[in-house]
Amino acid sequence: MPALPTAKPGLSVFLPAYNDSGTIASLVITSLKSAARLTPDFEVIIVNDGSGDATAEIADELARTYPQVRVVHHEQNRGYGGALRTGFATATRDLIFYTDGDAQYDPAEMEALWAAFNDDVDLVNGYKISRSDPLHRIIIGRIYHHTVKLLFGLRVRDVDCDFRLMRRSIFERVVLEKNSGVICLEMMKKIQDAGFRVAEVPVHHYHRAFGKSQFFNFRRLFKTGVDVMKLWVALVIRREHRGRDAISRAAPAAPSTLPPRSGDRG
Repeated sequence: MPALPTAKPGLSVFLPAYNDSGTIASLVITSLKSAARLTPDFEVIIVNDGSGDATAEIADELARTYPQVRVVHHEQNRGYGGALRTGFATATRDLIFYTDGDAQYDPAEMEALWAAFNDDVDLVNGYKISRSDPLHRIIIGRIYHHTVKLLFGLRVRDVDCDFRLMRRSIFERVVLEKNSGVICLEMMKKIQDAGFRVAEVPVHHYHRAFGKSQFFNFRRLFKTGVDVMKLWVALVIRREHRGRDAISRAAPAAPSTLPPRSGDRG
Protein backbone atom coordinates (compact mmCIF):
# COMPACT_ATOMS: atom_id res chain seq x y z
CA MET A 1 0.00 0.00 0.00
CA PRO A 2 1.53 3.37 -0.97
CA ALA A 3 2.57 5.69 1.85
CA LEU A 4 0.29 8.58 2.59
CA PRO A 5 1.69 11.97 1.54
CA THR A 6 3.25 13.96 4.36
CA ALA A 7 1.32 17.14 5.18
CA LYS A 8 3.19 20.30 4.28
CA PRO A 9 4.21 22.40 7.29
CA GLY A 10 2.63 25.77 7.88
CA LEU A 11 4.57 28.89 6.92
CA SER A 12 4.76 32.32 8.56
CA VAL A 13 6.19 35.06 6.36
CA PHE A 14 7.04 38.32 8.04
CA LEU A 15 8.31 41.59 6.62
CA PRO A 16 9.90 44.20 8.92
CA ALA A 17 9.07 47.61 7.44
CA TYR A 18 10.30 51.10 8.28
CA ASN A 19 9.25 53.90 5.92
CA ASP A 20 8.73 51.37 3.11
CA SER A 21 5.48 52.74 1.71
CA GLY A 22 6.80 52.52 -1.86
CA THR A 23 7.58 48.80 -1.70
CA ILE A 24 5.55 47.06 1.01
CA ALA A 25 2.40 46.41 -1.07
CA SER A 26 4.24 44.66 -3.91
CA LEU A 27 6.29 42.63 -1.43
CA VAL A 28 3.19 41.44 0.43
CA ILE A 29 1.40 40.45 -2.77
CA THR A 30 4.46 38.56 -4.03
CA SER A 31 4.80 36.87 -0.64
CA LEU A 32 1.15 35.79 -0.70
CA LYS A 33 1.47 34.26 -4.16
CA SER A 34 4.75 32.49 -3.36
CA ALA A 35 3.61 31.14 0.00
CA ALA A 36 0.38 29.81 -1.56
CA ARG A 37 2.45 27.77 -4.03
CA LEU A 38 4.36 26.17 -1.16
CA THR A 39 1.70 25.30 1.41
CA PRO A 40 -2.03 25.82 1.98
CA ASP A 41 -1.34 26.88 5.59
CA PHE A 42 0.39 30.27 5.64
CA GLU A 43 0.25 33.80 6.98
CA VAL A 44 1.99 37.05 6.06
CA ILE A 45 2.86 39.47 8.88
CA ILE A 46 3.89 43.08 8.39
CA VAL A 47 5.86 44.55 11.29
CA ASN A 48 5.53 48.31 10.95
CA ASP A 49 8.41 49.63 13.04
CA GLY A 50 7.12 53.11 13.83
CA SER A 51 7.20 54.34 10.23
CA GLY A 52 6.68 58.07 9.63
CA ASP A 53 5.33 57.70 6.09
CA ALA A 54 2.24 55.90 4.74
CA THR A 55 3.51 52.39 5.57
CA ALA A 56 0.99 51.94 8.42
CA GLU A 57 -2.02 52.91 6.29
CA ILE A 58 -0.94 50.71 3.38
CA ALA A 59 -0.29 47.77 5.72
CA ASP A 60 -3.74 48.11 7.29
CA GLU A 61 -5.37 48.22 3.86
CA LEU A 62 -3.50 45.06 2.83
CA ALA A 63 -4.76 43.33 5.98
CA ARG A 64 -8.33 44.36 5.15
CA THR A 65 -7.97 43.08 1.58
CA TYR A 66 -6.19 39.77 2.21
CA PRO A 67 -7.35 37.51 5.09
CA GLN A 68 -3.89 35.90 5.40
CA VAL A 69 -2.24 39.26 6.19
CA ARG A 70 -1.76 40.57 9.73
CA VAL A 71 -0.12 43.79 10.86
CA VAL A 72 1.78 44.59 14.04
CA HIS A 73 2.43 48.28 14.66
CA HIS A 74 5.20 49.66 16.83
CA GLU A 75 4.12 53.08 18.05
CA GLN A 76 7.78 54.11 18.11
CA ASN A 77 10.73 52.84 16.13
CA ARG A 78 12.41 49.99 18.04
CA GLY A 79 15.25 49.37 15.61
CA TYR A 80 15.79 46.53 13.18
CA GLY A 81 16.41 44.01 15.94
CA GLY A 82 13.21 45.04 17.69
CA ALA A 83 11.25 44.51 14.47
CA LEU A 84 12.75 41.05 13.95
CA ARG A 85 12.07 40.02 17.53
CA THR A 86 8.43 41.05 17.13
CA GLY A 87 8.19 39.10 13.89
CA PHE A 88 9.56 35.91 15.41
CA ALA A 89 7.33 36.28 18.46
CA THR A 90 4.21 36.90 16.34
CA ALA A 91 4.72 34.04 13.88
CA THR A 92 2.45 31.05 14.58
CA ARG A 93 3.40 28.45 11.95
CA ASP A 94 6.08 25.74 12.11
CA LEU A 95 8.38 27.42 9.59
CA ILE A 96 9.28 31.11 9.46
CA PHE A 97 10.54 33.06 6.45
CA TYR A 98 11.49 36.71 6.63
CA THR A 99 13.03 39.37 4.45
CA ASP A 100 13.16 43.16 4.58
CA GLY A 101 10.42 45.51 3.44
CA ASP A 102 12.72 47.60 1.22
CA ALA A 103 12.51 45.18 -1.77
CA GLN A 104 16.25 44.55 -2.09
CA TYR A 105 15.34 40.85 -2.10
CA ASP A 106 12.57 39.14 -4.05
CA PRO A 107 10.19 37.16 -1.79
CA ALA A 108 9.47 34.83 -4.71
CA GLU A 109 12.92 33.35 -4.14
CA MET A 110 11.69 31.89 -0.85
CA GLU A 111 10.72 28.94 -3.05
CA ALA A 112 14.43 28.20 -3.57
CA LEU A 113 14.93 28.13 0.20
CA TRP A 114 11.89 25.90 0.62
CA ALA A 115 13.31 23.44 -1.95
CA ALA A 116 16.54 23.21 0.08
CA PHE A 117 14.71 22.53 3.35
CA ASN A 118 14.49 18.94 4.60
CA ASP A 119 14.49 16.86 7.79
CA ASP A 120 18.26 17.39 8.18
CA VAL A 121 18.08 21.20 8.00
CA ASP A 122 16.91 23.65 10.64
CA LEU A 123 17.62 26.89 8.79
CA VAL A 124 18.20 27.81 5.14
CA ASN A 125 20.30 30.94 4.88
CA GLY A 126 20.38 32.99 1.70
CA TYR A 127 23.62 34.51 0.49
CA LYS A 128 23.90 37.32 -2.02
CA ILE A 129 25.03 36.32 -5.52
CA SER A 130 26.31 39.86 -5.90
CA ARG A 131 25.58 42.98 -3.93
CA SER A 132 23.66 45.69 -5.82
CA ASP A 133 24.78 48.71 -3.80
CA PRO A 134 27.04 51.75 -4.22
CA LEU A 135 30.75 50.92 -4.09
CA HIS A 136 31.32 52.37 -0.62
CA ARG A 137 28.55 50.18 0.82
CA ILE A 138 29.99 47.11 -0.88
CA ILE A 139 33.44 47.81 0.59
CA ILE A 140 32.11 48.50 4.10
CA GLY A 141 29.90 45.42 3.89
CA ARG A 142 32.80 43.16 2.93
CA ILE A 143 35.01 44.52 5.69
CA TYR A 144 32.20 43.98 8.20
CA HIS A 145 31.47 40.47 6.97
CA HIS A 146 35.06 39.24 7.08
CA THR A 147 35.69 40.91 10.45
CA VAL A 148 32.70 39.40 12.25
CA LYS A 149 33.18 36.03 10.58
CA LEU A 150 36.71 35.90 12.04
CA LEU A 151 35.77 37.33 15.45
CA PHE A 152 32.78 35.05 16.01
CA GLY A 153 33.99 31.94 14.19
CA LEU A 154 31.00 31.91 11.86
CA ARG A 155 30.77 29.36 9.08
CA VAL A 156 27.95 30.91 7.02
CA ARG A 157 28.83 32.71 3.79
CA ASP A 158 26.70 35.80 4.44
CA VAL A 159 25.70 36.71 7.98
CA ASP A 160 23.80 39.83 6.89
CA CYS A 161 21.68 38.40 4.08
CA ASP A 162 18.22 38.97 5.54
CA PHE A 163 16.56 36.21 3.56
CA ARG A 164 16.03 33.18 5.79
CA LEU A 165 13.71 30.19 6.26
CA MET A 166 13.87 28.45 9.63
CA ARG A 167 12.06 26.25 12.12
CA ARG A 168 10.12 28.23 14.69
CA SER A 169 11.24 25.67 17.27
CA ILE A 170 14.76 27.15 17.07
CA PHE A 171 13.53 29.93 19.35
CA GLU A 172 12.67 27.48 22.09
CA ARG A 173 16.44 27.43 22.70
CA VAL A 174 17.75 30.59 21.07
CA VAL A 175 16.77 33.83 22.82
CA LEU A 176 17.40 37.03 20.88
CA GLU A 177 18.03 40.21 22.87
CA LYS A 178 19.41 42.90 20.56
CA ASN A 179 17.34 45.74 19.13
CA SER A 180 19.96 47.00 16.69
CA GLY A 181 21.15 45.61 13.37
CA VAL A 182 23.65 43.32 15.11
CA ILE A 183 20.73 41.00 15.84
CA CYS A 184 21.62 39.06 12.66
CA LEU A 185 25.09 38.43 14.02
CA GLU A 186 23.65 37.50 17.42
CA MET A 187 21.14 35.14 15.82
CA MET A 188 23.55 33.29 13.54
CA LYS A 189 26.18 32.89 16.29
CA LYS A 190 23.64 31.51 18.79
CA ILE A 191 22.07 29.20 16.20
CA GLN A 192 25.49 27.86 15.19
CA ASP A 193 26.60 27.33 18.79
CA ALA A 194 23.33 25.55 19.63
CA GLY A 195 24.14 22.96 16.98
CA PHE A 196 21.32 23.71 14.55
CA ARG A 197 21.98 22.64 10.98
CA VAL A 198 22.24 25.32 8.29
CA ALA A 199 21.93 25.03 4.51
CA GLU A 200 22.79 27.89 2.17
CA VAL A 201 21.19 29.03 -1.08
CA PRO A 202 22.26 31.86 -3.43
CA VAL A 203 19.71 34.68 -3.90
CA HIS A 204 19.64 37.89 -5.89
CA HIS A 205 20.15 41.30 -4.33
CA TYR A 206 18.59 44.34 -6.00
CA HIS A 207 19.22 48.06 -6.07
CA ARG A 208 17.19 50.03 -3.54
CA ALA A 209 14.48 51.72 -5.59
CA PHE A 210 12.71 53.52 -2.73
CA GLY A 211 13.90 55.21 0.45
CA LYS A 212 17.39 55.11 1.85
CA SER A 213 19.42 52.91 4.14
CA GLN A 214 19.23 53.70 7.85
CA PHE A 215 22.60 52.09 8.48
CA PHE A 216 25.31 53.67 6.38
CA ASN A 217 26.29 56.86 8.19
CA PHE A 218 29.25 57.47 10.46
CA ARG A 219 27.25 57.71 13.69
CA ARG A 220 25.51 54.39 13.06
CA LEU A 221 28.70 52.72 11.88
CA PHE A 222 30.43 53.74 15.11
CA LYS A 223 27.50 52.52 17.20
CA THR A 224 27.47 49.25 15.28
CA GLY A 225 31.18 48.78 15.99
CA VAL A 226 30.55 49.27 19.71
CA ASP A 227 27.59 46.87 19.62
CA VAL A 228 29.65 44.23 17.81
CA MET A 229 32.42 44.37 20.40
CA LYS A 230 29.92 44.14 23.29
CA LEU A 231 28.34 41.14 21.60
CA TRP A 232 31.76 39.56 21.05
CA VAL A 233 32.54 39.84 24.76
CA ALA A 234 29.15 38.36 25.70
CA LEU A 235 29.09 35.47 23.21
CA VAL A 236 32.76 34.64 22.57
CA ILE A 237 34.58 35.62 25.76
CA ARG A 238 31.91 35.08 28.42
CA ARG A 239 29.79 32.62 26.41
CA GLU A 240 26.73 33.81 28.26
CA HIS A 241 24.32 32.08 25.88
CA ARG A 242 25.89 28.66 26.50
CA GLY A 243 24.61 28.58 30.07
CA ARG A 244 21.11 29.56 28.97
CA ASP A 245 21.16 26.89 26.28
CA ALA A 246 22.07 24.24 28.85
CA ILE A 247 19.08 25.30 30.97
CA SER A 248 16.73 25.14 27.98
CA ARG A 249 18.05 21.70 27.04
CA ALA A 250 17.16 20.45 30.50
CA ALA A 251 13.60 21.79 30.24
CA PRO A 252 10.99 19.54 28.60
CA ALA A 253 10.56 20.43 24.93
CA ALA A 254 7.21 21.47 23.51
CA PRO A 255 5.77 18.94 21.07
CA SER A 256 6.44 19.74 17.40
CA THR A 257 3.95 19.41 14.57
CA LEU A 258 6.72 18.92 12.03
CA PRO A 259 7.69 15.41 10.95
CA PRO A 260 10.61 13.98 12.99
CA ARG A 261 14.02 15.02 11.74
CA SER A 262 16.45 12.39 10.57
CA GLY A 263 17.77 10.50 13.60
CA ASP A 264 14.91 11.61 15.88
CA ARG A 265 12.69 9.06 17.52
CA GLY A 266 8.95 9.38 17.30
